[in-house]
Parts: sequence; C-alpha cells; structure tokens
Amino acid sequence: MGKKKNNYGNDSISLLKGADRVRLRPSVIFGSDGLKGCQHAVIEILANSIDEAREGFGKRIEVTVFKDFSIMIKDYGRGIPLDYNEKEERYNWELVFCELYAGGKYENNTGENYEYSLGLNGLGCCAAQYSSEYMDVTVYRDGFRYDLHFEKGYNVGGMKKEKCDYESTGTIIKWKPDIEVFTDIKIPIEFFKETLKKQAVVNAGVVFELTDEATGEKYEYCYKNGILDYINEINEDKGFSSIQFYEHETSGRDREDKPEYKVKMQIAFVFNNDINILEYYHNSSFLEYGGSPDKAVKSAFVYAIDQYLKAEKKYNKNEKKITFTDVEDSLILVSNSFSTITSYENQTKKAITNIFIQEAMTSFLKKQLEIYFIENKDEAEKIAKQVLINKRSREKAEKTRIDIKKHLGGKVDVVNRVKKFVDCRTKDVSKRELYIVEGDSALGSCKLGRNAEFQAIMPVRGKILNCLKADDNKIFQSEIITDLLKVLGCGVEFTNKYNKDLSNFDLKKLNWDKIIICTDADVDGYQIRTLILTMLYRLVPTLIKEGKIYIAETPLYEIRTSKKAYFAYNEEEKRKILSRIKTNYTIQRSKGLGENDPDMMWETTMDPETRRLIQVVPDDINETKEIFEILLGDNLTGRKEYISEYGHLYLDHTDVV
Repeated sequence: MGKKKNNYGNDSISLLKGADRVRLRPSVIFGSDGLKGCQHAVIEILANSIDEAREGFGKRIEVTVFKDFSIMIKDYGRGIPLDYNEKEERYNWELVFCELYAGGKYENNTGENYEYSLGLNGLGCCAAQYSSEYMDVTVYRDGFRYDLHFEKGYNVGGMKKEKCDYESTGTIIKWKPDIEVFTDIKIPIEFFKETLKKQAVVNAGVVFELTDEATGEKYEYCYKNGILDYINEINEDKGFSSIQFYEHETSGRDREDKPEYKVKMQIAFVFNNDINILEYYHNSSFLEYGGSPDKAVKSAFVYAIDQYLKAEKKYNKNEKKITFTDVEDSLILVSNSFSTITSYENQTKKAITNIFIQEAMTSFLKKQLEIYFIENKDEAEKIAKQVLINKRSREKAEKTRIDIKKHLGGKVDVVNRVKKFVDCRTKDVSKRELYIVEGDSALGSCKLGRNAEFQAIMPVRGKILNCLKADDNKIFQSEIITDLLKVLGCGVEFTNKYNKDLSNFDLKKLNWDKIIICTDADVDGYQIRTLILTMLYRLVPTLIKEGKIYIAETPLYEIRTSKKAYFAYNEEEKRKILSRIKTNYTIQRSKGLGENDPDMMWETTMDPETRRLIQVVPDDINETKEIFEILLGDNLTGRKEYISEYGHLYLDHTDVV
C-alpha cells in the first residue's frame, strides 16, 4: 500500500514569517515572480527618493546599473531615519527594512509628511530587501553616517553609526535582486531609461542620472517644465492645434462616509495626425491601465467634441456620434495627478480607482474644453473635421472587416471554392509553386505544360483592380482579388492606422514556396503583371520582402531552323542566336501564352531546369512605392517620362526577317 496522505486539519494552516513572506511569494507584493516583479522592486526603492525630491529635498537622483545586474540608487534627500524610535520602541531601520507595512507615509492626508506620495506605506524598502541576494544601505543625516548590510532578507552585523562630515544628506541603497526569488534578474537598460525619463516628465526640475557600467554610458533626464516640455518634445511642432496646458486643485470624497482628501491635476494635450499618445501618471506612478484619469479624459473629450459637432451641425443625417477612438487617433495627451489618498487597483500601481478624482477631472476638463473651443474657433473647426474623418474611416474599416470575414473567413477548400483554380498534387509546401497566369487561354496551355505534381495554376480573368488607388472596401468586393487571397492562404496585412487591426496575416499559413506571375511579353501583359504586383504589395507586402514572389520571363522571339527551335528573351540574345545560325531560319515575335504548345510552355516557362525566373525583392521599399505611384498613380507627367525612358524594354517592336 502507498503512504497515507496527511490529513488536512487545524495543524495544516501555517503563517509565512519574516523574509519568507516575500521570498516564497514575490508575486503577491510585486505582481510577478519574473522580470516584471524584479523591475517593480526597483520602482519601490526609486519611489522613496522621488518622494523626497518632490517634498523639496534634493533635486538629483543617481541610478547605477552594474554588470552583475546589481543596482544602486543615490539621492540627496534628508536621509531615511534609522535610529531608535521611542514611540515604537524599536530601531527605525528594523521598521523600514524588516517590517512590511511600516513607514512614514500613513499620515499623508494630515498635511505633515509626504502629502503626495509615490512610495506606498512601507512595503517598498522591506519587500525589496527581503527579495535581494544582498542589500547595502548608507544614510547621511544628523551629522552621522549609518551603514546596514542584509543578506537574503536578514540583517548581518546590526547598524554601524559614526560621526561624519558630508557635503549633503541623503540615502544610498545598493542591492542585487535574488535569482532564488525572481526567475529573471537581468533587467535591460531600456527599462531604466524609460522609467527615469517618465519620472523626469512628471517631476518637473528633478534631474535623473543613469549610469550603465556594462557600456560606460551615462544618460540624464530632466524636464524643467514637466509634462509641458514633454508634450512639446513628442509633438515636434507637427500638431494641427496649439498645445493646451491646464492645472487645477480641489478636494472631495469618494463617498459621503469617507475622509476628504486633496487632489492636484495637470493635463497637457495637442492634436497631431502623425503621432497619438495617451499617458497617465498619478503621484508619479505611470498608470499603464489608467483607471480614473483615463475614464475622465475619455468622457470629457467625447462630450465636448460631440457637443460642438451637434451645435455646428457637422454630423450627417442619422450619423452615429463619435467615440473616443475617433478622438484618440489624433490626440497626444499626458495627465499628471496627485492625491493625498489614493486607491490603487493593486500594489503594482498600474491603475487608480478613486471616484472623486474621476469626477473632478471630468468636470474640470469638460469646462476647459468648452472654453477652448469657444475662444479658438479655427482650431475647434480643425479638430472637429479631423475627428469626423477618423470616425468615418473607422466605420469604413469596420465594413471592410465584415467583407474580409465574409470572403476570407474560415477554412477554405480552395479547389472547390475558387473558380478555375487548378491545384497540384503535393502537400509539401516547400515544393509547391503557384503560377498566376493571364486569362483562360493561358490557363489551358500552362495546365497542359506544367508538372502537375508541384505546379498549380491560378488564372486572372479580366483586368485586375488597381489596388494603389482603390479603397479597402472596394478591394474586398473584387472576386479576382479575394479568390487569389484564398488560394495564397496567408491572410491579409494592413499598414494604415485605421485598418491595421484588420490584419490576419500569417506567413506560416502560406500554401506556396514560390508565387510566379506569368503574363504575355507585351504591353498588356506588362500592365497586368504590374497590377498583380501592386495588389501583392498593398495586401501582402511580406511575401515580396521574404522573396516569395517571382516573375516568369517569357521569350520575345521564336527562331526556327529546319532542325531546331531557339528562344530569345531579349534583343541581345536574338542577335547572338542569329550570328550562330548559318542555315535558313524563320523568326517571329512570340505568340501569347495561350497560343504556345505545351512542350514550349514547359521548356521556356515552367521547367525548373530551363525556365528564367526573376525574384521580386525590393532593395528599397520607398523606391518600389515610387515606381508603383508612377505607373499606376495620378502623376501623368511622371508616367510619360518613365515610359519614354524605359518603355523600350517592354513595348512591341517591328522586325524584318
């Protein structure tokens, strides 16, 4: 018999004590036991230095990242109090570094210390210390230098205190996150750069210095005017409105029975068609998920712009009202709020839930936007016009989404569902080739001339749509295009800002190793080839980038003697062949693909041993776009000049035998 399992009874419940409360369950405090949790420990230590700077003590914070992934943060604040605490009858260093929920920020609504605190109530220093391989703390204050050393959550050697002359008070904490606690401690330097930049944005005038020991590089971040300077930096003078900056202070309650608390808010924004960014900060913490400020901004902007559109009769009859998505498409906005009582969603501080902050910010923003639109009629008109453009583009994109789902959605049996498509036998994608041919006559000769094991044929019937000029909706109403996309099997990709979320492209689902465009060697064939390439460039550009698209060269001339047939693909080859032939011969311009016999099709166009394929791989995507614009866009002058210079390569010739 197997060993009897222990009973689950009263003795089964245990309490994690001391350092184990964090070391065994880091995700409870840091939100993750991986890299994100490790990064959050950095934020907790940094937060204490930032709180000091905001209180007016020390305007410089220095962060060093070492090669072994240990970290040092130095500030020039008042220094953490570490001496004996009469009230608690314990040393402060024990409370700060060895006790969760001990700190100097519980009374921040009384107006004494740390009114607008980023560090949260004594969790940070202790939790970071508990989760470290080691931590060294040095504090300069009250004419003394204090030193502490911790290993794996426990103090070693007590506190050292000595009289000291120093240039400035302050705190230095150096620690190494413990790989036994976190699954990954290799925090990339980009995290520090991004974090310190964000903190510089919302703490106007504070200098953040970052040193990367691995590279020797130093970075410095400081925004003298805070979010206003930041908005200017992002906007790059490309906005179509002026930059607006609002500040407001108020106080209120989340509920009648809850205490009153203070709120400060700063909001800066500008309308810009090249960039759109929304960033929310509260008590210096970047709110990745927003919460109350996000709800306030969305509500206020939609209300104010919708009211303007109605008042100015900008909506079409029966048109739906705008959504925040339509505003956000052209908005750069940063909000920076502070409160003496804050309700975070959790310890990681990625969203706040204060009802009063949401209500106060909504009300304030609505009023400010109303005044802004009244006082700046020209800008209000531009904003209203652009928001409506965004809205109508979004609605068009949604219609396109329905068309894509209707035409391309679900598993497609391309053999049965696509007219006149001729599949090959092999299912090995690395061998499968798709020939896109011009019309039904070419389908017949290619079908008879191919190797049916690995070569499939897809005829293009009639003139294909110019995808450079057509909008998405029209493109997906084209049966030729949707049939070809079904046969390709890899979905569609979009690059414009309104439709990028419609992309369902997956290169792994491509049914073919090679897609070969095969058209007649004449002007019409050249145009059809260009239109097919343009369609691929617009809807599946990755196939071009990955070298999956080929053009089959077809011979320009067929030269026959009594014994042999020769094929010339250009004028130079024709001259060389004729110089070698001594007997009588006939020469004729090659017929269309549909008139070629199967043997000729196999030899000249389909046999991997003898055919000539041009791989379409753009060295410069901008140059490719420029050529498509010339050939298929609205620039008639450019097209004439291009054809005048290069047309001889494609246009018909008159030859005398």
